[in-house]
Amino acid sequence: MMRKLDPVKHEEKRQQILQAASRCFMRDGFRGASTSNICAEAKISPGHLYHYFSSKEAIVRAMAESRLAQAAEHLGTTARGPDVVTAFLEVIESGVGVREPSANALMLDLLAESARNPAVGGILRENHREMRTLLADLLRTGQERGQIDLTLDPDVATSILVSFVDGAKAMMIRDPDLNPAKSIEMLKTAISRFLRAPAVANSE
Repeated sequence: MMRKLDPVKHEEKRQQILQAASRCFMRDGFRGASTSNICAEAKISPGHLYHYFSSKEAIVRAMAESRLAQAAEHLGTTARGPDVVTAFLEVIESGVGVREPSANALMLDLLAESARNPAVGGILRENHREMRTLLADLLRTGQERGQIDLTLDPDVATSILVSFVDGAKAMMIRDPDLNPAKSIEMLKTAISRFLRAPAVANSE
């Protein structure tokens, strides 16, 4: 008789593997982190790993899906706040990753890998499209409330804002002597001025 799968324990182990893989990717890069490295970090056998993930690319997909789910939950909460721009800036700040600078390097490493690895490239493009949809919907909510400039195309504006954030992550790697807190505050000021409806911006 087959033993029934405990969904809670299964998900706990799955998250443990994802966390171990993330540590390996941040430490060694996507290509440098082997499945044996991940198994050692997670304290499991290769056969156990493949029970949860068929490949490193499958791990990246699960990471991207988890990040998207967290963003959707966060945006659903912040969009109900009184000011959409403030909510958007909170999302931007959490996305820059001040508390985990190695996560910035991982993002850039995966972007580079996407140019060589069609599977990773497809995952990142799909994740970007879905994230852009979430953020663009938030901008539309702000436009309906008169808080965000109506002349902005939400889809284009969101892509530009994502490039701002990616640039900030790269900046922190290029110049680690920069004060990250001050850099992010300046980034948030620039984004706020870009997004604000003229009447709102002039009143600040």
